[in-house]
Amino acid sequence: MIQRLLGTPVPLSTPKTSRRAEARSEKCHSYKPLPTRFRHSGFDYRQIAREGNVAIYEQIWNCCSNPAVCYEVIRIRHREGFQIGDRFVEPAEVYPNSEAWGVDSWTMQDKVAAFRKLREAVVEPAGTFRGKRSGAAPTT
Repeated sequence: MIQRLLGTPVPLSTPKTSRRAEARSEKCHSYKPLPTRFRHSGFDYRQIAREGNVAIYEQIWNCCSNPAVCYEVIRIRHREGFQIGDRFVEPAEVYPNSEAWGVDSWTMQDKVAAFRKLREAVVEPAGTFRGKRSGAAPTT
């Protein structure tokens, strides 16, 4: 199709590929990495360790005179790139959402326990849980 701009024919850009087709064809791309430092909901986060797709973030709540420190152990997730109108959002690593807590992410108050969980999570398949859950038998 040709569009006229100031009396001169100008070819329109090629039709956009559907998001589903893009996701299938771009599996070999790299993902924008998670930031090593960020702020969210009154907390400061700093990545203190990473092994593959598992990381530990130090979480500090600075809203009081004696800030609390915790450690979040996370399995890093990946989001494919997608199109929003004329803008393409690059593929990226993402922090797990709240529904993943206890399955692919954990909060620890002790740094040694956080590193122990990191080692477990590196060898444990994603989506498994070690320990007892209400209504479920422990996994081994």
